[in-house]
Amino acid sequence: MPFRLLVPFGLLCALLPLHHGAPGPDGTAPDPAHYRARVKAMFYHAYDSYLENAFPYDELRPLTCDGHDTWGSFSLTLIDALDTLLILGNVSEFQRVVEVLQDNVDFDIDVNASVFETNIRDPNFMEGSSIRLPTLVVGGLLSAHLLSKRAGVEVEAGWPCSGPLLRMAEEAARKLLPAFQTPTGMPYGTVNLLHGVNPGETPVTCTAGIGTFIVEFATLSSLTGDPVFEDVARVALMRLWESRSDIGLVGNHIDVLTGKWVAQDAGIGAGVDSYFEYLVKGAILLQDKKLMAMFLEYNKAIRNYTRFDDWYLWVQMYKGTVSMPVFQSLEAYWPGLQTLIGDIDNAMRTFLNYYTVWKQFGGLPEFYNIPQGYTVEKREGYPLRPELIESAMYLYRATGDPTLLELGRDAVESIEKISKVECGFATIKDLRDHKLDNRMESFFLAETVKYLYLLFDPTNFIHNNGSTFDAVITPYGECILGAGGYIFNTEAHPIDPAALHCCRRLKEEQWEVEDLMREFYSLKRNRSRFQKKTMSSGPWEPPTGPGTLSSPENYDRAREKKPTKQKISLLSCPSQPFTSKLALLGQVFLDSS
Repeated sequence: MPFRLLVPFGLLCALLPLHHGAPGPDGTAPDPAHYRARVKAMFYHAYDSYLENAFPYDELRPLTCDGHDTWGSFSLTLIDALDTLLILGNVSEFQRVVEVLQDNVDFDIDVNASVFETNIRDPNFMEGSSIRLPTLVVGGLLSAHLLSKRAGVEVEAGWPCSGPLLRMAEEAARKLLPAFQTPTGMPYGTVNLLHGVNPGETPVTCTAGIGTFIVEFATLSSLTGDPVFEDVARVALMRLWESRSDIGLVGNHIDVLTGKWVAQDAGIGAGVDSYFEYLVKGAILLQDKKLMAMFLEYNKAIRNYTRFDDWYLWVQMYKGTVSMPVFQSLEAYWPGLQTLIGDIDNAMRTFLNYYTVWKQFGGLPEFYNIPQGYTVEKREGYPLRPELIESAMYLYRATGDPTLLELGRDAVESIEKISKVECGFATIKDLRDHKLDNRMESFFLAETVKYLYLLFDPTNFIHNNGSTFDAVITPYGECILGAGGYIFNTEAHPIDPAALHCCRRLKEEQWEVEDLMREFYSLKRNRSRFQKKTMSSGPWEPPTGPGTLSSPENYDRAREKKPTKQKISLLSCPSQPFTSKLALLGQVFLDSS
């Protein structure tokens, strides 16, 4: 008998109604200017409280008005808030914080830092939370680096291919590389910033912790010219793809040494969420059809086995049978992801389901039992997460539906009413009675406030449609920046996709010459086999063995050391700088020869 929902969720929206605040001029929708101002005030109340009471600690404890370290003593709230400052228009504070970070942040310390955080919640289910060090620190620094010129920071010669924030991001990322040295290429969850992976470190890692690197690491490789970051991220993605079940699902936690699934619950929420997010965002950022094809295959399996009445449940990854009929607050990113791939109707239906839960409690509980229509024991809290607001922003950009502004209005009203305290905004420990917890996580400033502000600010530079841009001269030629199309990483740090093309033009020209050389020598070896495929024209055949890639049935090229090129005719020569065309006796010599 198929699983069916038992509660008419459309009735829930009448429960515990929220104060609706100021309406718009016509009385039908919230006034964006009014709520934009209130969101900005929320940000500064939280930000100033952190600076006054918690800096240089990682996070603020708003009930006791002090700070504590949670991720390795990196002043993470300051890094997380940096690009939000610019989005709110505060150029001077952005400039000041950049100087503070350059002077105070040190990654060369004897600290065990989470590549991601994993919490064992139950013997039968492991819940992983956000992927913080690569996405927060590396992503935050990369975003700030790429936005520095816009913020009036005096950038050095060669920017965006060089700069102090880029060097800091690279230093932080290199500290993570030892985690990827496993037989499968899937990373450990924790590294020591001085000594690498500790002996005896658990090999069990959540799926999201393996698959949430490609946005930051591919950006870093493009800007620095070092392919190692993108390479390890692609290997990790590939290994997860190869490990999916026969029905196309992945579990929640896997052993990175053996490749065996430890937690076999499949869903779209905690421990898995940002893996799917990064397949889509990586595909958009890199214009990579293979990453998108992987996501679309997963999407079919997710619809077939986990979706019920536009809710998404947890199922057994090999059988597809329901294991947990719950909705998790982290799953609220899904309508935004559906919007990015153009699946607007399904996105809106799922969003409205989640919105009914918000209206019931004034926030999203960590776990919500769908058949019972209530919270799950010990999962009643709401740490001011951004996911539903994030989805509202994407959907509103796509549809203009005023219902999405209503969610933003409700979020502002409930957060101010329930969680605002003298020293910031406190996590809601229990949505049933609105008890508070002594923590304000850094993502409140990086994500929740940012997405709220962007929801109510349609003319923000982040929403640029390409009508304005900056032309920047780099050592590799001219490139275009700031034309829009920003890709938000999972911590809401915007990455300008155009920047990935600013620092590699000469490398691409060198690769074209290498392609010609390979074709010349292939032709010379066997003229009778003129049509024989070369490395540049045929599918890449990956090596085999531990720690290497293998090609699944519908993923014919996992990673090349150069961008994909069409086969170059032997009768023509691509346009190149004169110095690249030096030849003797038919052999082409490169600049470095």
